[in-house]
Amino acid sequence: MTSGRFQELAARYASLRIAIVGDFCLDRYLEIDPGRSETSIETGLEVRNVVNVRSQPGGSGTILNNLIALGVGSLTPVGFSGKDGEGAELIHGLESAGAQVDLSHFIQTEHRRTFTYAKPLLMREGLPPEELNRLDFKNWTKTPASISGDLCDSLRSLAGETDAIIVLDQVDEPETGVITSEVLDCLDEIAATEGAPLILGDSRDAIDRFPPVSLKVNDEEFRRKLAPSSTPTNIPFLEQIHSVAESRSCRLFVTLGPDGILCCAPNANPESIPAHPVRGDIDIVGAGDAVTANLTAALAAAATNREAMVAAMAAASVVIHKLGTTGTATLAEISALLP
Repeated sequence: MTSGRFQELAARYASLRIAIVGDFCLDRYLEIDPGRSETSIETGLEVRNVVNVRSQPGGSGTILNNLIALGVGSLTPVGFSGKDGEGAELIHGLESAGAQVDLSHFIQTEHRRTFTYAKPLLMREGLPPEELNRLDFKNWTKTPASISGDLCDSLRSLAGETDAIIVLDQVDEPETGVITSEVLDCLDEIAATEGAPLILGDSRDAIDRFPPVSLKVNDEEFRRKLAPSSTPTNIPFLEQIHSVAESRSCRLFVTLGPDGILCCAPNANPESIPAHPVRGDIDIVGAGDAVTANLTAALAAAATNREAMVAAMAAASVVIHKLGTTGTATLAEISALLP
């Protein structure tokens, strides 16, 4: 795909309506100046002084940020946050993201804690930021049925008004986040209706529970969750992916790290796109979310699978070269990597 063709597709992005249902979390970066280290009088342990705090929506919020960078015209987050300090920061980040973001389907509830990644960074002059052990805030109890019901009501009301729905399941403990069994059943119901919007699902640990919608996984997730346990070891990986796409009746995108991305769909030949060469230090955080956002926007704008993968690989290359943050890729940055 040429830069000119990409610009032709991107010209349609402003008219797209995309809903993002999933686990919205707060990414809180704590910048530490090692030169200001102290020793605690009380414990005798080292005190690391935070000199700057940066917060931004993460998880599904990273996908939202990438769609904003692409100029998508209407974006509706469907999810929840807690009524806590982190939730206030997350809501502020979502409200500040852009006028095209509609929060009328985003729930604030005292029955959930705001999913938060606190990321301490050692900042040394002339060196990339060094990320220390993360501090995570998660939910360890099941999402109340009343919240899942409200999320399903939102999805049903949005289904006829959107061009695409992105589904991101970010939690490790089943049923503790936004993408519960009830929400998956609702998405199955929507996908089966005539004129249903494009639905693209992404999950760290539950992709095998998703209904027959388009899926994006990495190679490790595919082997762990989608490849049949009885698959003979001598069956080529591409053949395994194509077999799963056929049996699940879905379009399946599989990212392969430095080897790029491939797509298998029922009754179609597999297609693949290589990754761009690395151009210095990299940070892969957020690359998968950039791929998800760009696949969805391009496909919703009537790109072919191959064109969508080309855009996604260019976006991933942009993002991994942005250090110390969960970056996004703009239309201009993507276009610059295309012939």
